[in-house]
Amino acid sequence: MKILFKYFLILALFISGNQIYAQSKFKIACVGNSITYGSGLKDRLTASYPARLQALLGTSYEVSNFGVSGATMLKKGNKPYWNTPEYQRVLSASPDLIFIKLGTNDSKLINREQMPGFEADYKEMIRTFKALSSKPRVVLLLPIKAFSDEKFGISGSYLKASMIPVIQKIAYEEQLEILDLYSLFADKEALLADKIHPNAVGDNFIALRLESFLRQQTKPGKALSKKISVPLQKEQFYGYEVLNFSFQGRSAKIVQPKKVAKGMPWIWRARFWGHEPQTDIALLERGFHVVYCDVAELFGNPEAIRIWNGFYAYLRKMGFARKAVLEGMSRGGVYVYNWAAANPEKVACVYADNPVLDLKSWPGGKGQGPGSKESWNTFLTDYGYETETAAVVFKGSPIDQIEAIVKGKYPMLHVCGDQDEVVPMSENSLPFAEKIKLAGGDIQLIHKPEGKHHPHSLANPQPIVDFILKATGY
Repeated sequence: MKILFKYFLILALFISGNQIYAQSKFKIACVGNSITYGSGLKDRLTASYPARLQALLGTSYEVSNFGVSGATMLKKGNKPYWNTPEYQRVLSASPDLIFIKLGTNDSKLINREQMPGFEADYKEMIRTFKALSSKPRVVLLLPIKAFSDEKFGISGSYLKASMIPVIQKIAYEEQLEILDLYSLFADKEALLADKIHPNAVGDNFIALRLESFLRQQTKPGKALSKKISVPLQKEQFYGYEVLNFSFQGRSAKIVQPKKVAKGMPWIWRARFWGHEPQTDIALLERGFHVVYCDVAELFGNPEAIRIWNGFYAYLRKMGFARKAVLEGMSRGGVYVYNWAAANPEKVACVYADNPVLDLKSWPGGKGQGPGSKESWNTFLTDYGYETETAAVVFKGSPIDQIEAIVKGKYPMLHVCGDQDEVVPMSENSLPFAEKIKLAGGDIQLIHKPEGKHHPHSLANPQPIVDFILKATGY
């Protein structure tokens, strides 16, 4: 009898242990439309992005697919997600995390009249989910790019111009994490056979991004506004909070990620705030801060370096990483490289985009390019030249400071349009890269064969982001 009792006791403990183990699984709910559901896939049960995410994460996670083909966020849309059995299943699933990927079908013409209600409906769903007893972490997913304005009634242009800004605004106001799947698919039309739905490779691409997001080591950041003693204003930057304030009489900005990566890494935008921001947004998703201190238009002269030195020290007191990622678009290349030449030990890497590296090329116009007479006159004033003839001896461009630049031993990446008509590669990135390599420096160029000076960056910034993550150890 005692042996039998022991047997049942062990069995009970085993069953109880398994129940505890089952309950300890981290539950993820994927809310969405046909793309989440896996429409068009040969085997959606294994190839949809929720299924692929489950395979990538392993048995300690439980990923559920609550996608509904044709579903809208709009309560008065042509097929409201709110009215589906899947919505009720999400509410009863006790999820720990919910990915929301809705909005694509709301772009249909049939739903446009109801668009004023989109924001309120989206916020209501978020708050309903957050009020669940499991207190889930809610993450918004921007819709992937639609390469058509008519397939299935979905409008890719309306999605980009009208839907995505609203979702980013919602993420900002609700203080939620947001992932930019739109830019991630900007160069992947080949993965969308019908221009709307990704194939199995595309779904796996989404799953990999979500897995990377879930595994990254981040923590809640501190309120930097408390560390800024001067008056400041807060506003939205593509779903993130930006602090605007004055530093030494110059406009300064700090964009805060929703969660901060260990060591508080940051990217320093030199010029043209907010232009082609996809790299900045991708780094915010990964826990980087984005900062800016306007020194236009000083063309990287000693005064610009002095102001930036002060701004760097200011950020360091806030806890920012010792080494900065420098981002220079166009004439911003002069600013980042001249500061890097003066501060080689403070640079993690440089990302430059169609950069000006020889001020005689632009704005001087002393070579193939047209230059800019107005900006050249500003340059002469900034560097104290009374006549153009006197400026012939100028040696303060990045291309003149190769030895100081390579001293930092940081990697450099240039994204260049081979047909740049404003800042010719033959006078800037090409001779600069050759000199850097001869001096033992580390530089690589991404060529855009038909690219001109605009647009800057890459529609899908992943190669740039990968370079920065590798250079910074993330």
